[in-house]
Amino acid sequence: MVDVQERFRPHIEGFEELVAAIRLLVQGARLLGVPVAYSEQYPQGLGPTVAELLDVMPDDAASYEKVDISSAAAPGWVELPASVRDAEQLVLVGIEAHVCVRQTALDLLHQGRSVHVPVDAISSRSRRALDIAERDMERSGAHLATVEQVLFDWLGVAGTPEFKAVQSLIKARDGRPPQSAHALAPLT
Repeated sequence: MVDVQERFRPHIEGFEELVAAIRLLVQGARLLGVPVAYSEQYPQGLGPTVAELLDVMPDDAASYEKVDISSAAAPGWVELPASVRDAEQLVLVGIEAHVCVRQTALDLLHQGRSVHVPVDAISSRSRRALDIAERDMERSGAHLATVEQVLFDWLGVAGTPEFKAVQSLIKARDGRPPQSAHALAPLT
């Protein structure tokens, strides 16, 4: 997760929706045991990661401060647990899409990693900057997705207790009552 910090709140397009999407993803990662790491860009000036996300972070989530544009080029990256630092596939979320998220994606792609970017979990100050960043990351080889796609990819199968727990998280976020387990089953 890249730089989802308090001072960005009034400036980022759809900030509350972005935080809700990332929160769902982090909750799903925690539930499924997927490693989580997050960066903070110059927190002395931009503030900490927003409380709504810190509240759901796994206990073993790794964090680091940076001043680099790319989270993957920052000195803190090499100190991350190997489960994150050396992962072949990474899911990248955060802000700003056209600056730090994009540069991190390009650096990871250059290293030969598979980068997945849920478009509902990235944003910028303007829609135009966001659109261009999405297009550029996809052209460079990143896989665009949604948070729900990523969660169902992690699950791989419906009908399990984990599936039902993730389904409940999605419904709670959407404010919907529970439905049958087949209602949100991934398409095959």
